[in-house]
Amino acid sequence: MRIFIINGDDSLRRLPNAKYERMLRCDPNEPLIQYAGKRIRYALVIVETENRKPNKIIRIQYSYMFFDSKGFLDTQERERGMQLGVNMVPPFVDEGKNSTVINAEYRFAKKRYKERYLWTPSRELEVAIVDAVFST
Repeated sequence: MRIFIINGDDSLRRLPNAKYERMLRCDPNEPLIQYAGKRIRYALVIVETENRKPNKIIRIQYSYMFFDSKGFLDTQERERGMQLGVNMVPPFVDEGKNSTVINAEYRFAKKRYKERYLWTPSRELEVAIVDAVFST
């Protein structure tokens, strides 16, 4: 896994996996003060490695990270994102062909999730991220 924070000028900052894991666990020693109170873009790149060197990109996820006023990951925002994720699952129960009500809640949740938590890079930025993966 490779994680890159995307700064406002589209420059990349590599975030070490160990630091990212500590941030997710709300480690009190892992604030990123410079991002306090902000929503920042990041790319999470899943790679296949050989001898600890990336040789293939499996998937890239372009998401936002939300930070609280002290520079820690915003746990409330993470919970909201997880709740939307649960709401994106289509209903398992067939409501019947005779029903005039269509349950589209999961579609709306998916749209809200995409608008709030995902972003799309420019072609140039995507190339820069791929280049950064193979240059590290």
